[in-house]
Amino acid sequence: MAVKPYFDDASEVYQYLGGVFHVADAHPDVGPRLRASGLTFRIDYSRPAAILTVRMRPDGIEVIEGATDVRPDVRLAMSADNGDRFWRGEYNAAVGLATGEVRARGPVSKLLSLLPLAKPVFPLYQEMIAAKDGKAGP
Repeated sequence: MAVKPYFDDASEVYQYLGGVFHVADAHPDVGPRLRASGLTFRIDYSRPAAILTVRMRPDGIEVIEGATDVRPDVRLAMSADNGDRFWRGEYNAAVGLATGEVRARGPVSKLLSLLPLAKPVFPLYQEMIAAKDGKAGP
């Protein structure tokens, strides 16, 4: 029997996996460093299907839900479950790229250089997702 995906539908992917970028943008250390990168990337999630395009701009991080004409510097494809595990601090995206669980096109090194910035956001994501996990908040 197949394992049920963590997210019920695309709206939950946008709420949590898109929402975490707004949390990162507001982080006093992480936000400015992400915005300074100027990187635009797209993540094509599966199970459930959802598309997020994230634009790191000097005035803030923009998260676009669904298909868009915005051209990303880097394009990724992965399961939404692996996206969730990444933001919980339980999934190494670099290993995922190496094993093919995460597929990428474009200058992936730019994106990999930003991965260490995610670590301070992990506990904030865990707070965001606590209600879905059925746990009491902080």
